[in-house]
Amino acid sequence: MTTLILVRHGRTTANATGVLAGRTKGVKLDDLGREQAARAGERLAALTLTALVTSPLERTRETAAAIGSRQRVPIKASTDRSLIECDYGDWQGQTLATLTKDKLWRTVQQQPSAVTFPGGESMVDIAARAVTGVRRRNAQLSADHGEGAIWAAVSHGDVIKAIVGEALGQHLDLFQRIIIDPASITVIRYTADRPYVLAVNTHDGDLGHLAPTKHRKTKKSPDAVLGGGAGPSPAGSRS
Repeated sequence: MTTLILVRHGRTTANATGVLAGRTKGVKLDDLGREQAARAGERLAALTLTALVTSPLERTRETAAAIGSRQRVPIKASTDRSLIECDYGDWQGQTLATLTKDKLWRTVQQQPSAVTFPGGESMVDIAARAVTGVRRRNAQLSADHGEGAIWAAVSHGDVIKAIVGEALGQHLDLFQRIIIDPASITVIRYTADRPYVLAVNTHDGDLGHLAPTKHRKTKKSPDAVLGGGAGPSPAGSRS
């Protein structure tokens, strides 16, 4: 099993003013965004991350730096273009208020699988490259560090929604049902049988229960537990 922590970047001035930043250079975290990134880093400080990867854009690298600096042993993020923001093409830099008047907006809302942004990517391609990147790294980390590997990926709202939708077995046309806020944390555990979505769009709470149990004598079954199971052990009783 490999556990993936998905973190959306903190808030930017573009988010705050309703501008679709896309891959515009120089879009950085605002004051609130920096506070949000620090809080995400504090939530993840209880875990030892095997790897920390980020989209190459400034806002995600800033968020990843806040996370890495708060690890017990500080860790530097590596970049991964499979996690980069959608290429919105001609939509990039426009206000959401303007884009809602475009005929394509309704298709984005109702049938994302049919959308190719003018001059940019298709939603199908966005989902495919993000999911492929995550699955490839899961396999690599599991092989190199064992099934208890926990890693974090800092990315963007629509990219994370596509990864979550795939883990849930949803068609891409349903991914608008998922909300991913700035600096929110989402958790997916991947097993040989299936992914388990453990949390989506969380803003607070201890994440220490995700750490592998020490001195485990028997291998935990990847099977789903009928009835929901007993949940994680209380803090202080996992060793």
